[in-house]
Amino acid sequence: MAHSGTAHKYSVKLIAFEHAGAHSSNDEDTPNTLLWIGGLGDGLLTVQYPSTIAQSLGPDWAIAEVLLSSSYKGWGTGSLQKDARELAQCVEYFQMLRPGKKIVCMGHSTGCQDIMEYLVGKGHETRPSINGAILQGGVSDREAWDFLLASEEEKQSCTAVLAEAQRLISSGNEKDLIPRTNNIVQKELGAPMSAYRTHSLLAKGGDDDYFSTDLSDDTLRNTFARIPQHVKVMFLLGSEDPFVHESTEKWALLSRWAGFVKEGGADVDEAHGGVVEGGHHNLDGDPEEVVGDLVKRVVGFVEGLDGSGDAEPML
Repeated sequence: MAHSGTAHKYSVKLIAFEHAGAHSSNDEDTPNTLLWIGGLGDGLLTVQYPSTIAQSLGPDWAIAEVLLSSSYKGWGTGSLQKDARELAQCVEYFQMLRPGKKIVCMGHSTGCQDIMEYLVGKGHETRPSINGAILQGGVSDREAWDFLLASEEEKQSCTAVLAEAQRLISSGNEKDLIPRTNNIVQKELGAPMSAYRTHSLLAKGGDDDYFSTDLSDDTLRNTFARIPQHVKVMFLLGSEDPFVHESTEKWALLSRWAGFVKEGGADVDEAHGGVVEGGHHNLDGDPEEVVGDLVKRVVGFVEGLDGSGDAEPML
């Protein structure tokens, strides 16, 4: 299937693909930009709903999917810090292309961790400012691995993989690849993984560990409460997301995160944010009305930045 749009080369080897929307723009009326960042294994057009968002945005907004060096299988030897540096290049590119226009970053899955790293991680104060952040499907990798592995053998393999990663890191070899033999993590995810990224994803307190349900208040205060006050935030989580344990009260989880964001002085759009009923992790294969619910929430959020959005709660 052909997808119309524009490939923006924001660095030497990386692009952002801007979808052609229902409303064409011209040089005199350049739009605000919604930058979409995917999760582990994602690349351009691997998730369907950004295309639907593109057709639903008004003339003042455009959506572009950001390709990072960690896209596709590159995540296994990457890091959130590297992603944040590349995302900063992309934000700066669009700021120069469209001076004075707004930029919102929308993360899906690990794209949410990328945005958190961008906003509060090491070096955040030097990165270009953004106007908003949408976190869709922000989940805990380590918790998901813990409850999704079915057999004791698989759990032991995962534990052994993490132990090997810790051993390599302790010996100063964090960039070394974890052996593939009896490696349940690589078998399931299909990408070579460095010791560093393995630890980052699977260890409590690892660099990717932003969204675990067992994190302390102090830990969350050191992340969500440090989001800059000028950045408006929205959380979205599917009611059927398989990577969140069924015992988790999703509304309560989102409310907890939102509480720390507000404690730090930033605004949270709780009118459009929340739990998307019937939604799975990336909504691929979900009914049209479920995808439409997500899209309506996203459009409402970005239009709200201009004061034109509908502020009625999304039930």
